Amino acid sequence: MVEEISLEDIFTKIDKGELKLHELDKLFNDSNKATEVRRRYIESRVNMKLDNVGRTVIDFNTVVGRNIENTIGAAQVPIGIAGPLRVIGDYANGLYYIPLATTEGALVASVNRGAKIVTEAGGARSKVINDGMTRAPVIAVPSVIDAVELVNWVNEHFNEVKSVAESTSRHAKLVSIQPFIVGNNVWLRFKFTTGDAMGMNMVTIATDKAVKYILNHFPKARLVALSGNMCVDKKANAVNFLLGRGKTVISEIVIPRNTLEKWGVTAEDVAEVNNRKNLLGSALAHSYGFNAHFANIIAAIFIATGQDVAQVVESSMGITWMEPLNNGDLYVSVTLPSLEVGTVGGGTGLPTQREMLQMLGVYGSGNPPGTNALKFAEIVAAAVLAGEVNLVLALARDELARAHEMLGRAGKRGGA
Repeated sequence: MVEEISLEDIFTKIDKGELKLHELDKLFNDSNKATEVRRRYIESRVNMKLDNVGRTVIDFNTVVGRNIENTIGAAQVPIGIAGPLRVIGDYANGLYYIPLATTEGALVASVNRGAKIVTEAGGARSKVINDGMTRAPVIAVPSVIDAVELVNWVNEHFNEVKSVAESTSRHAKLVSIQPFIVGNNVWLRFKFTTGDAMGMNMVTIATDKAVKYILNHFPKARLVALSGNMCVDKKANAVNFLLGRGKTVISEIVIPRNTLEKWGVTAEDVAEVNNRKNLLGSALAHSYGFNAHFANIIAAIFIATGQDVAQVVESSMGITWMEPLNNGDLYVSVTLPSLEVGTVGGGTGLPTQREMLQMLGVYGSGNPPGTNALKFAEIVAAAVLAGEVNLVLALARDELARAHEMLGRAGKRGGA
């Protein structure tokens, strides 16, 4: 019986290699117990207590094997709220409180002030203009002649390939297969809509079955890797910047002249900061982010809502555009070409993350399917817009350092 095995005996077996840490879940048939024993083993070997790591609301029986392995506890990140932020989109329409999980002082206050400015100006208009998760296997063939022949075959038999790929999921719908050829190498960039899921696992499984079907009918071809890095996942890249991945979403606002005057700036002042910093400075740096701090807002929302945090890399690529209007108002937009979000699957079902999605009114599957993820994308883009408006405005007012002195140092307390 497991109950009869002492911790000392278990620890000895682990040290001797007779028992692996990941085998404790099966040994106890209880991942909560296994988590505690693993943590106590680590404590005994590093000679320190991990009490705070052990304090969590997570039921590890619901996450081990699905979200994580070899658990010892959980990390806690403070969550702040910015808003209310008015969003006007095809799916999101109303006032929303934006959850931001972060350890960066002044970030929540920054988005909060931007949300106030945007909301008082009538709200952020958000629109998703492209939707599709991608996976791009790389396939080797004997020659470029065969590469072209393979691409032609795929194009001619698209409907067959589509049927095979979509047989793996109720929600995966194949939109296109875009080929890229380099010598005798072929990348087939499969693009799917994935309902309310971010969809990375869904499209990987669907693409795997589709590629096997293609290779079965094209024996000269050989699969090198199911992911050939033209997808492109978790790497800054030009392909997603231009073609999009996940949701391509734009959010915009016109800030009235009198609002700017209250802050002691003009539309020209703010636009100049954007042009010289976000556009010219980014161009000089050859950055994929022509913006002030998209990643700040997106990472904080991702952590708070259970998104795949590593996808902040491509999700935070994008452009902030500011244009002074003839009447003294300021047009502002943010364009996010590759925002990869979902409201089901992954970490969205974790207790605190689920609550934050529920607070936004986007948790789970939408009716019809896919609408919750689209609504969420519109809200995220609006939050990014609020963050950009405030930071560029702060730079135009030369108050960035002062804000961090007030809110970003230990022992200081303040609000937005």
